[in-house]
Amino acid sequence: MPHHVKVFALSTCIHCRNTKEFLDQCGVSYDCVHVDELTGDERKACIEEVRRYNPAVSFPTVVIDGDTVVVGFRKDRLRELLGGA
Repeated sequence: MPHHVKVFALSTCIHCRNTKEFLDQCGVSYDCVHVDELTGDERKACIEEVRRYNPAVSFPTVVIDGDTVVVGFRKDRLRELLGGA
C-alpha cells in the first residue's frame, strides 16, 4: 500500500533538496510545500501545521501517513519507514 508522504521544506535548504532527491530516487510519491515561498495567512497556517508535527519548526519535516514524522535528511529512517524504498 503506498504511503501518503508530505514534505515541508525550504526552497534554499540543502537538506530539504537531498530529502526530495532521495524520495525521487526511491520512486516515492510525495507532496511538497516550500514554506518560504508562501506568504501571509497561508504561510502562518503552514508553519502552525509544521509546529504540530515538529515543535522546533525545522526543515525538512517529513510526515508519513499523517502520524509519523521524520525531521532532517535521514535516509535510513525514511527507507525503514517506507518499506525499503
